[in-house]
Amino acid sequence: MKNNGIKVIAQNKKARHEYFIEDTYEAGIELFGTEVKSIRAGKINLKESHADIKNGEVFVYNMHISPYEMGNIYNKDPLRVRKLLLHKSEIRKLIGLRQQQGYTLVPLSVYLKNSKVKIELALAKGKKLHDKRHDIASKDAERRMAQATRR
Repeated sequence: MKNNGIKVIAQNKKARHEYFIEDTYEAGIELFGTEVKSIRAGKINLKESHADIKNGEVFVYNMHISPYEMGNIYNKDPLRVRKLLLHKSEIRKLIGLRQQQGYTLVPLSVYLKNSKVKIELALAKGKKLHDKRHDIASKDAERRMAQATRR
């Protein structure tokens, strides 16, 4: 998928099933050269990743970037904690919302925007089991209606 200089590399499809997405933010990621090459090759996994705020800075945890094959000694730990680059005002807003209403920060996707690696971070609330069932039922109903109209 490529539009407006944006090429999506990886998506966290499970996040939209597990959480209600309230707001999204675009952030840069502090990376090393071999990590960027691995991301460009599509060797990144966001499945179990989440973000947290510590000392006024945002960090992403459990984001797996496979080691670059040609990187030898320059490769870093695939699961290391990576700093996200956001404006101070955005970080302050996130801190306030997380303390008041119990939101979670979840990475939705990693993409290239004008040759820079960006991450889409969502401010989300966890879904209960009945909410997930309702979503599945509504998607199933939409699918059946679409099939009926095609026939």
